[in-house]
Amino acid sequence: MKRLTTAMKSVFGEEAMTCDNRNPVMFTVPTGRFADAARTLKESSASLCAEWATDDINSFGIYACFREGSEYLIVRAELPRDNPEFPSLVKHYVPAYRFERQIRSLMGVNPIGHPDARPWIKFEDWPEDAWPLRKSFDASKPMARKEGEYLWLKAEGEGVYEIPVGPVHAGIIEPGHFRFQAVGETVINLEERLGYVHKGIEKRFESMTWAAAVKLAGRVSGDTTVAHSLAYSMALESMTDCRVPERAKWLRALFLERERIANHLGDIGAICNDAAFAFMLAQCSRLKEVIIAANHRLFGHRFMMDRIIPGGVTADIDTNAKKEILSELDFLREDFDRLVHIYEESSSLEDRVRNTGILTTELARELCVVGVVARASGLNVDCRVHNPFPPYDSIVVEAPVLTAGDVHARVWVRVVEIRASISMLQSIIKDIPAGAIAAECNAVLPGATGFAAVEGWRGEIIYWLKSGHNGEIHRCMVRDPSSVNWLALEQAIKGNIVPDFPLCNKSFNQSYSGHDL
Repeated sequence: MKRLTTAMKSVFGEEAMTCDNRNPVMFTVPTGRFADAARTLKESSASLCAEWATDDINSFGIYACFREGSEYLIVRAELPRDNPEFPSLVKHYVPAYRFERQIRSLMGVNPIGHPDARPWIKFEDWPEDAWPLRKSFDASKPMARKEGEYLWLKAEGEGVYEIPVGPVHAGIIEPGHFRFQAVGETVINLEERLGYVHKGIEKRFESMTWAAAVKLAGRVSGDTTVAHSLAYSMALESMTDCRVPERAKWLRALFLERERIANHLGDIGAICNDAAFAFMLAQCSRLKEVIIAANHRLFGHRFMMDRIIPGGVTADIDTNAKKEILSELDFLREDFDRLVHIYEESSSLEDRVRNTGILTTELARELCVVGVVARASGLNVDCRVHNPFPPYDSIVVEAPVLTAGDVHARVWVRVVEIRASISMLQSIIKDIPAGAIAAECNAVLPGATGFAAVEGWRGEIIYWLKSGHNGEIHRCMVRDPSSVNWLALEQAIKGNIVPDFPLCNKSFNQSYSGHDL
């Protein structure tokens, strides 16, 4: 029996009812013991992956997903409609701080003991009783507007001053408000205000068919269209026991690694540019364009949007495409290695990126961060390793783990991952099996649930699906890596100087859109 499951059964016994024995196992506990379950799992070294709520007509459901190693586990409690309250998990898990603010804002379910009553995602000029994720909410009608003001946290003392940044930024990045408190140039606190690109995505899922919803999943965060489409598709496939053809699984990995390479190249160039090393931005952008231009030629879309669907994929490769990809990878490896050498030999760049924006291993673990951010801070977490699907279970996945936790470490994780992805793509091209590229998914049964975790280029993406009484989409919970990693940026910038914030921010490079669902 797995570690988390064993811990739950040993502490709760018959009080925790197993309501789903598939992966992940789901336990239902009494509402009053919801936080006790979190404490039990924290003592078993589990991370909190996600926390969400459902409107189940006669009651509300509150859910939390935990992970330790390769094991995922979901804890559920049922809340009465006339008293939708549950014990907050904040004292056990820091990420619950924002998960629960969002639950209260969008579902109207109250976390008892939560230290912050301010809204999250839901803005202060929305009506107090507007809860968009409740079934009674009519998303087709405009909401009345009321006067409201967001209460920022304040730091006081001699020499302390505030610097507001955003929500509109220079360039084309998405909107987000950053409020700094500083003494001189030293940052003593940063508070983020997100939600400016809240689109009602989770609500929109509920009005779509299962087949059509994969298009929306691919647009949750446009730079991660492959990974989000894949996570949604795999969650739906787990609900329907769909047997995806082996060739399709390998093609999915090919798309996923190409997406990883392109975005890592963009990030490395952007980080260097914020350290006034524009040469690297130009050269990394050139290499990124090589990848995405080839995507368009080979798969019909620069970002491979809509190429992954439930049951398989919509694009294949032939012998000529294989030759082109292998040639491209040889060119990319050689050119990229030259750029890495230039990066390493630039002393002025090294001075900016080393010991800047440090996120310690201990803090990274407490914040339950994922992806590049986690691996740069000493946490060995990668879904391709601990939760592999073919071909990741049969090819070498190099997931670098560094301990410095600074900007350079986050750059270097990307460097190693680009090289590793090139090697994986060469293996995929060499060994990809023949066969079909798609299969039909069975009809979704009423009351079914589905789950998937996929390692996108930013980190672990989680989808949890539940069907309604007629087999329709009842709830689609999306957890982008940014939902936990944004918290870490606030902590990593403390003690740094204000001009280093853009550099730190780029080294995290979290998604506003993926967060502001």
